[in-house]
Amino acid sequence: MADMDLVKKMLPAILQANKGGLSLSRLQSEYKELTGEQIPHKQMGHNNLDALLASMPSVVRMERNRSGEVCANETAHIAKVVARQRTSKKMGRPHLVNTQMRVKPAAPLVLNGKKDLFNSNHPYVSTQHLKCLTSNADQQFQRQEDQTFKSCNHLRVCVISLFFSDLPVPLNLNETLGSGKGKPYNPQQVQGRIREILGKYSNGFWVSKLPQIYRELYKQDLPTEAIKDLETWTHICTVEKTCSSNPSELLLYPAKEQTTTSRTGSRSPQSPLSSSSSPCPPSSPATLSPDLKQKLEELLVKYSNGLWAHALPKLFQDTYKAKLPGHVLENLDLVSDICTIDYPMPDNPKRAILYRRSSTGGGGQDENCNRRNSMTTEEELRVRQELGRRLSNQAVPSLQIPKEEYPSVLVVEATNTNGVILRYIGEGYSKAQERMEDEMREFYGLDQSSPAPLSSPASGQLVAVRAEEEEEILRAQVCEVVADKVKVYYVDHGFSEVISKTKVFELHERFFKLPFQATKCKLAGLEPFCQESAVLKKFEIMASGRILLAEILERGQTPLVVLYDTSQDDDVNINAACMKALQDKTLASPLQVNSAYMNVIVSSVCSDGTIYCQLPSRGLVKLNEILDNIETYFHAQVTSEFLVSRPFCGKGCLARYKGKWSRVEITNLHGSRVLDILFTDIGVQASVEVYELREIPPPFLRDLMAIPPQAVKCCLADLAVIVGSWTPDAVQWLRDKVLGTTDCSMKVAKVDETKRCVYVHLFTDKNFHDPARSLNHQMAQSDLFKQQPDVFLTSHRFLLLSCSPVLSSHYYKNVRQNISNLELCAVMLFRNNIDIYVSVACHPGHFVLQPWRDMYKLVVLMGEMILYYNKSEEKPVSIEKNQIYAAKVENNWHRVLVKGVLTNGLVSVYELDYGKHELVSCTQLRPLIKEFRQLPFQGITAQLAGVKPRQWSEEASIVFRNHVEKKPLVAQLDAVHEATNPWDRKLTVFLVDTSQEERDIWVHDIMSEFSDELTNEL
Repeated sequence: MADMDLVKKMLPAILQANKGGLSLSRLQSEYKELTGEQIPHKQMGHNNLDALLASMPSVVRMERNRSGEVCANETAHIAKVVARQRTSKKMGRPHLVNTQMRVKPAAPLVLNGKKDLFNSNHPYVSTQHLKCLTSNADQQFQRQEDQTFKSCNHLRVCVISLFFSDLPVPLNLNETLGSGKGKPYNPQQVQGRIREILGKYSNGFWVSKLPQIYRELYKQDLPTEAIKDLETWTHICTVEKTCSSNPSELLLYPAKEQTTTSRTGSRSPQSPLSSSSSPCPPSSPATLSPDLKQKLEELLVKYSNGLWAHALPKLFQDTYKAKLPGHVLENLDLVSDICTIDYPMPDNPKRAILYRRSSTGGGGQDENCNRRNSMTTEEELRVRQELGRRLSNQAVPSLQIPKEEYPSVLVVEATNTNGVILRYIGEGYSKAQERMEDEMREFYGLDQSSPAPLSSPASGQLVAVRAEEEEEILRAQVCEVVADKVKVYYVDHGFSEVISKTKVFELHERFFKLPFQATKCKLAGLEPFCQESAVLKKFEIMASGRILLAEILERGQTPLVVLYDTSQDDDVNINAACMKALQDKTLASPLQVNSAYMNVIVSSVCSDGTIYCQLPSRGLVKLNEILDNIETYFHAQVTSEFLVSRPFCGKGCLARYKGKWSRVEITNLHGSRVLDILFTDIGVQASVEVYELREIPPPFLRDLMAIPPQAVKCCLADLAVIVGSWTPDAVQWLRDKVLGTTDCSMKVAKVDETKRCVYVHLFTDKNFHDPARSLNHQMAQSDLFKQQPDVFLTSHRFLLLSCSPVLSSHYYKNVRQNISNLELCAVMLFRNNIDIYVSVACHPGHFVLQPWRDMYKLVVLMGEMILYYNKSEEKPVSIEKNQIYAAKVENNWHRVLVKGVLTNGLVSVYELDYGKHELVSCTQLRPLIKEFRQLPFQGITAQLAGVKPRQWSEEASIVFRNHVEKKPLVAQLDAVHEATNPWDRKLTVFLVDTSQEERDIWVHDIMSEFSDELTNEL
């Protein structure tokens, strides 16, 4: 975070906690308590603190007290700003970073100790040394940032992680870590991978080449102990010595039994395997039956982004109504021929992810899944060539889908949601079209030298058309010719028109180069209702003629998309809004002011004071009937057809609630396997894995979509405390009173259509005539709201869907500030060059980097944290400064260090994996359990080498941020500044941008160009 952003975020928090204002000296002290440093007014171009504060009138108000001392006070709107802090906009799934993982070369960079390779001021590595490390990048990687990396086709510096991937963050940092000698590895994983390698190299290879091949395929080093164990793995491989006297020259072949099988064909199921060919005990089959393999492959096909191995038993049971044989999970090598097995948590071999193998074979095929099919492209070109063959042999290139995940589009029209006509907005699309049409206007001008109209246009011909306004010249295709009139279709604008023949001209060959800009897309989730009049009418009102954001779910000839309107305060999911147009409002819960309702079920009480109720209605009766029928239907089905393989925000599907299937809507996605859902008829949220969801069976889809959500959002009327400031005691009291009670009644006091909320008086019996018996009155007369009046609570409605493990007192123990010497010395053991990602950049003297190699492990870890903490019950946590916790920031859980605790219930935290400072509510902190401490903290503070320490100007800082922030770079380690705590350690590194083909960019060279006029050297 830039210095100015940090100051503007921290000052309001400090001032709001001190209503009477602060002297400047006290303000400096409070700021340092929170952030660990004083307010950097000089770095922001001000000689003193007074001048800096005076430049921020929207943040702070300067006054003098009676003694003449200058004091800082909060501005009038600060309290409102803090109170209404809201999460950032959600636009479908979280933006995922799609880039190509750089491959660590087989022979790492070795400088042989030659000091003359580096100059003290310019550590330039020769081009030969850099280019010798070039290798194609072929592995894709996803992480949660609102950026899209530029693909790096080559790597000039080796990929090295800054921390040992298996080095844990101890629960108690005073504990001494092991020496690391003879560190155990996972033989099962290594054996499976070696079997895969031998499958590709069935003729054998030198054992000395195995580490190189292993590293290239799996981006990990082959454990040294595994090489020593090769000779004992006779069921995996055969090791042979050559005639040479050199004992290190060994050859590696597939196991003899495997080689025989490969030559003679596949062994019949009845043919027994020899006891030496399998490590499994005699009671466990050495192979899987073809039927079992087929079923497992069907499940993996549904989850192209991978499936956790621990989810297989339940998923198999639910889908095929049969128990998965236990030996499958005990020996995952049995499924290695149908899937690739990855272990993102090396310390826990049971946490494996299974990826289906490509049926076409070869790792390079997967990368092309999102590209246009070459046969389709050729077919399109052939058709367009045929259409324009009469007067021109020019072929118009096909339109390529934008690379970004969320392109802007202009919606033209839709007569079918499976064929919405739109245009892409941006460089290479709408801007290129505007330039072409400007050239056409000039070429087909009104002067005498302009081309003459076509005398006999033919159907299917590509032409240039003068629009009715006599100003625009557009490309079009002739649809029909009748007498002196011509019907044309504007290929760049997506609509048809009947015009005079005198306005039609031959299209010059120079205007065939740009692809037709009008294209079609398909709206996800609306396929069964693509021609429903209610859906099309709603789409016409909300989308036609507007510029929207498109989330591309599936790339193809007709891409599958979700459209969002981002012009309002909250993003509107167009697909979900069109689906709601199918609802029958007569089935909604009846609500009238001053009306009383009995037999009300309170289904959820949120921590902000909001409650959700189910009222007796026709819709609720019909809903329960359909859900019962679906339950019976699923019991009779043995198929994987209803597994959700393509989740997206706004999608309606089914999930289990208290053992029964219920309607849910997907509200947010955390990567590809973890997502947030809302039980629409109950009003509770939950975080689940994608395999827990089911598609709504087609026989019930239309009837289920017609029923509006049966959970009514309510607030208790006539309470002095507003929603959002309820204490935990008040929430718990209300939950104890109403949850599980089926005999509640309520009286409607007010209906707020703008907030979609109903204000009610709630009763636990049918005696709603006496206001004194209402829960509203009981709470107003109690002291439930007087215990913590300064704590701001935010809505947190996550449901405990499964039993969470009870945390022992050992897990609640806070991490101490010391760290073992072993981890402190770990950094020094690495080579000079490190592939990194810069998550935060303030200026060259302070930025935060993340080791590239372990970033996918962080993504997996955060998904596990979401599942764990969103399913655990809210419990008060004793928060102490300089201790480590899990904190919920927006929709994700982060590992954080508490920097300060404010009296208004807010906590200043530092994200240990991303290097950002945040303010969160104290209710959003949880103890960080041992399982989530295994991965070292990924955010590492650094400063730029090759430049002298100085007070960087804002101009220099902006230039630096533009070059490095949110980008993958290569860091060359220059020095390590050790500290007691890992988060205080600082590196001095050179940063190199290797994304350009022709040369490397050294960032310190750019920053050295700033003169003393812009930066004042210390």
